[in-house]
Amino acid sequence: MTTLLHTAERLKQGLTTPDELVAAALVAARHGAHVFIELFEQRAIEAARASTERWRDGTPLSPFDGIPYAVKDLLDVAGTRTTAGSITRLDAPMADADAQVIAALKARGMIALGKTNLSEFAYSGLGLNPHFGTPKGDMAVGERRVPGGSSSGSAIAVQRGIVSCALGTDTAGSIRVPAAFNGVVGYKASTGRYSMHGVHPLAVTLDSLGPFARTVADCVALDAAMRGAACPAIEPGALFRLRLVVDDAVLADDALQPAVRHNLLAMMECLRGAGAQVEHRAVRAVASTRELIARDGWLGAIEAWRLLEAIVEGPDGARMDRRVRARLRSAKAIGPGVEARIRQARDELMAAIERELDGALLVMPTVKHVAPAMAPLEQDDALFAAVNLQTLSLTMIGSLLDMPGVAVPSGTDPAGLPTSVLFSAPQGHDDALLGACLAMESTLHAAKVRG
Repeated sequence: MTTLLHTAERLKQGLTTPDELVAAALVAARHGAHVFIELFEQRAIEAARASTERWRDGTPLSPFDGIPYAVKDLLDVAGTRTTAGSITRLDAPMADADAQVIAALKARGMIALGKTNLSEFAYSGLGLNPHFGTPKGDMAVGERRVPGGSSSGSAIAVQRGIVSCALGTDTAGSIRVPAAFNGVVGYKASTGRYSMHGVHPLAVTLDSLGPFARTVADCVALDAAMRGAACPAIEPGALFRLRLVVDDAVLADDALQPAVRHNLLAMMECLRGAGAQVEHRAVRAVASTRELIARDGWLGAIEAWRLLEAIVEGPDGARMDRRVRARLRSAKAIGPGVEARIRQARDELMAAIERELDGALLVMPTVKHVAPAMAPLEQDDALFAAVNLQTLSLTMIGSLLDMPGVAVPSGTDPAGLPTSVLFSAPQGHDDALLGACLAMESTLHAAKVRG
């Protein structure tokens, strides 16, 4: 599949045009059932025409001028409706302005192809949507698998090669999980890295943004564009200075599938052989965070319930995905005293993880399992709830502690389904994380080529 940076190079050399890129993307999008809630066909074609003229005149707005990308339907695009994946918002007013990150990409000449599908109100890690359909990845397995959520359509748009990159949001794992299930790279930023202006909220303390792409290098380039930077300032770190802490307690979890564990350990051995320092030990702050969530509940659920209670309990509640509605209702009994305790513990654990890692990156599986079969989850709500919780259980740790994370494909299981490794850093250390992941990507790619 063509990457963002490769496409930019082809534009620079005159080997393609924005007209051609957008036309091909629209054709592919029409064949990707349920990936998009809305396609911006006419405006994308017009934007491509203008971009093609700029390239012919030698005045492109940036190296990415004319490259199409996909937008999760949780971000405002001026003149379109933000549905948040819910039919309860089909009569919501049209956005009168672009979300700030959309405006930044537009200023670079990038073209929003359309709004991608998602779990209703972004409140599920599995990606099913009974209202707009559930997107399907291009997987070499007979049984249909879940796409991961909530940013299902954005991940599938990249996985199927419709676009080279897409935007998602992440509150409990909504970028990292679908990236893992679909064998692409997903970067969840620290909450303060991008403006959330024009992004439909779910849990404001935890809501964050980030890109999907085929490579870490593409994510770094898109990250710079999303922040309005002229070019990426992040360079690959020195691999021999890189310290990685693999949480052995997580690897000992009985629910961890063998291929997920095996592929993570193989990746670590490759990086160790190339000079990285790899430590295996239990991380106390991770264990304490898991215990906190299990004992007191999920902070994101408390905030989501507060935001959506009127819809859930009002006349529109019956129109919601019953599984999302039930999960939201489960948070209504969590009282203010428990919430205060969670917030205090969160602050303490954020400081503790930074001390404990001491400059190292945390390494865990992104998800304990490969993408599960869809049919049983559609038929059994109790199974759906249990699998959803297992799916999000590792990414929720980084979300609660506001850790930026990069989900990187690590291989496949015997059936050919993707596995993934999650690299995370303490809050605000996004640049160091991305630089380290750039260095690791180069090493892993070279090892794959040699192998």
